[in-house]
Amino acid sequence: MDGIRATACFPTQNSSYLFLYGELCREEGPAVVAESSAPALGEPMDIMTALQLVLKKSLAHDGLARGLHEGAKAVEKHAAQLCVLAEDCDQPDYVKLVRALCADHNVSLITVPNAKTLGEWAGLCKIDSEGKARKVVGCSCVVVKDYGEESEGLHIVQEYVKSH
Repeated sequence: MDGIRATACFPTQNSSYLFLYGELCREEGPAVVAESSAPALGEPMDIMTALQLVLKKSLAHDGLARGLHEGAKAVEKHAAQLCVLAEDCDQPDYVKLVRALCADHNVSLITVPNAKTLGEWAGLCKIDSEGKARKVVGCSCVVVKDYGEESEGLHIVQEYVKSH
């Protein structure tokens, strides 16, 4: 990989390069995984960290529906596996609609405290050269249609959904 370190590298269909966390990944070479935000081995992962990892993997596999319109379509088509709703959404009708759709179609619902954080996890931001998110767009609703590959984070999220 020409000495370039990356936190994650995902191949794309339209181009041979993908910038993630401000560093260059090439499709040809193997992915170098370093400096992950996941806890070290043996440490328990909290639900928010696990959810962040699940959303990143789902985004990489084109399995996210972001926003009310896309989310409602995914839920109505019975393609939704999980719905994430921001608690700081100031539109009561929006929250009521998302909760009702999830209840009607038996879709699990998880809430996160901040819409900006959810937007960052859903890929609605630019990543600068230092790997920090810039120009983050808030997102009040994200629906997971495809989890992508299995991971420890996915198992933690599924256990959390079963227990709540």
